[in-house]
Amino acid sequence: MKIKKVKLYKTVYAPEELPQTPYKEVAFVGRSNVGKSSLLNTLVNNYKIAKVSSEPGKTRSVNFYLINDKFFMVDLPGYGFAKVPFKEQKRWRDLIEKYLKERDTLKGVFLLVDSKVGPTEKDKQMKDWLDFFGIPYVVVATKVDKLKSSEKQKLKRKVEEGLKDKNLEIIPFSSKTREGRVEVLKRIERLLEA
Repeated sequence: MKIKKVKLYKTVYAPEELPQTPYKEVAFVGRSNVGKSSLLNTLVNNYKIAKVSSEPGKTRSVNFYLINDKFFMVDLPGYGFAKVPFKEQKRWRDLIEKYLKERDTLKGVFLLVDSKVGPTEKDKQMKDWLDFFGIPYVVVATKVDKLKSSEKQKLKRKVEEGLKDKNLEIIPFSSKTREGRVEVLKRIERLLEA
């Protein structure tokens, strides 16, 4: 898949603002500071489209990026960041849940897990939630450039054990080296065609 055109279509802060469009969607979800914005920028070859911050919890909205005038990549707020007030965390959670539960146009989710940290309890909850609602998903292990080669060899098992599932599709990814970019784009294509 070649990405020739990308634009921020809509930023949504409340469930009632979610747009009704004819376009299919793939969504990206993960804990705060997992590298979601960097991944999106790498996929679309535009390092300014999604705001990258050294401060976790910056994505506070659901951002719809229109790709090639054909489909959306949807950036969901990062979860599990303690410094954000509880009320704000609840608002994000409600927004994410409403989005995931009620989007007929959603074709799949990329669940991002930090390869260095491994899956957290919140990642496990998100995986269980996606399983419960029957939403197709792929696990993307981010920041693999930070792993030693011995850690990289054990990555698949670490993610499977952390998420308690041996049947996961896992794509190792690095926005620095661009490892995994082609695989994620191919997977997006397959999800949109399904």
